[in-house]
Amino acid sequence: MSSDHALRSQRRPSGPPEQPPEARSSPARGTRVRRAAEDTSGFAATDAAESGGSAARQHPVRLHVVTGKGGTGKTTVAAGLALALANGGRRVLLVEVEGRGGIAPMFDAGPLPYEERRLATGADGGEVYGLAIDAEAALLDYLTMFYRLGSAGKALRKLGAIDFATTIAPGLRDVLLTGKVKEAVTRSEGGRYVYDAVVLDAPPTGRVVKFLNVTVESGRLAKSGPIANHSRSVARLLHSPQTAVHLVTLLEEMPVQETLDAAAELESASLRVGRIILNHVHDSSLYGVKMTPARLKKGLRAAGMPHDAQTVAGLLVETERQQQRLGLEQGMRERLDELGQPVVEVPRLATGVDLSDLYGVAQRLRPVVSTPVVSGPVVAEEAPLVEEETTPARLSRSTSAPKTAPATGEGEGDEDAG
Repeated sequence: MSSDHALRSQRRPSGPPEQPPEARSSPARGTRVRRAAEDTSGFAATDAAESGGSAARQHPVRLHVVTGKGGTGKTTVAAGLALALANGGRRVLLVEVEGRGGIAPMFDAGPLPYEERRLATGADGGEVYGLAIDAEAALLDYLTMFYRLGSAGKALRKLGAIDFATTIAPGLRDVLLTGKVKEAVTRSEGGRYVYDAVVLDAPPTGRVVKFLNVTVESGRLAKSGPIANHSRSVARLLHSPQTAVHLVTLLEEMPVQETLDAAAELESASLRVGRIILNHVHDSSLYGVKMTPARLKKGLRAAGMPHDAQTVAGLLVETERQQQRLGLEQGMRERLDELGQPVVEVPRLATGVDLSDLYGVAQRLRPVVSTPVVSGPVVAEEAPLVEEETTPARLSRSTSAPKTAPATGEGEGDEDAG
């Protein structure tokens, strides 16, 4: 069977279908939305007790937001996490919003259009889809959904009105981008979610809180009406136990400090911090090991390698440098421990990341899938995550299952490929 044929085979999660929020009756006032107890996939977050220190509840994390300082490898981590979440026959959507096109090359795929495309399969089944969200296209979607502009909306885009609107109102841009993510998370078909999880390759830590805090941004745009209602429904998802923000960092001074700052800002904004993911971690097996010339020479001889005095001296110098580096990294670990969040380590990879590397990263990120996320207090009321305004029309690409398309750009001739 060819790889393309394998990618085209449809897999759906086994077990009873999970009911989307829209399909459930509203809970009584003052209670929280409960999710199926049968879920054993580890897509869970431990919610703090509502009052009195009672036992914590388990909530599924369905939106995994991945952020980090620029250069920490957050896009690689997001892609690896999507593969990890896809194991067990699950369907996962990997989303990028910055227009950098960083996801597709790692999956040996062509540039992602504003349409969900299948990228890969999980190590033991499941599917990973990719989507590049464009603010202009998202606004056009929004106008079509709520105002039925149809061809008039396309005409506005040709005239530059769409670009003008997203440029003069940057808050609107973030509302539209996060709104499209929310739509993917909550979309259902046949009584079940289309995607079991969504991974968002978010903006860097310096901008992520502003990006996610759509309630504040929308308040500057509109106090009432469709935009305000739409952004509030997005905010409910982002502040709910269904969302976790994972922070990617390197064990270096500036990335660690930015991670500490971002964690504090997220907490202040009532956005949940998930895992601290240490990327490009060096092998620490030699940390604290006392290496002498005699010991090093003995090891080289046993391995059948050159063990002359010059070789031994050179390796001793390199060993000391490595010990110093590991000592500095250990100090950075201790600073991150102050956050009290679970830590996952991803080893250093060679320059350039391909699909085989991503499967290795996915294996390292399995703890993110299998271990509950310790969540902070919930400020936003947990209500069924539905739009408050009437939605007269939905685009077909937003309400149906993802469109199957080649992962290698063979479908570039499709009418929606642009």
